[in-house]
Amino acid sequence: MFEIKAVVRLDKQDDVIRALHQIPDLPGVTLSVVEGIGRRQSAEGEAPHPFGRVPMAKIEIVVGADRLARVMAAIELSARTGRPGDGKVFVFKVEQVMKIRTGETGIAAL
Repeated sequence: MFEIKAVVRLDKQDDVIRALHQIPDLPGVTLSVVEGIGRRQSAEGEAPHPFGRVPMAKIEIVVGADRLARVMAAIELSARTGRPGDGKVFVFKVEQVMKIRTGETGIAAL
């Protein structure tokens, strides 16, 4: 299993969620509004701009290896504008998961 954390433009969150809903049997998604702090883009040859604060959406989902590539592609295609600040996707290996209500573990817990 893998946890995917995607930090995307706030105005692209609905596009990403719609794209994820097109993937059959996808488990639930966690959506948070976060604040990104990063260096602003400057024109070539200019001194770097100071760091700026930008509201972003963080989308988190845990999937099996069979859906990893499809979920990443859906996020990439639906979040991309081609401009600086489109965001990032992080992938982490998940060792175990348990559904608290039933005690189920592994993929069945998703």
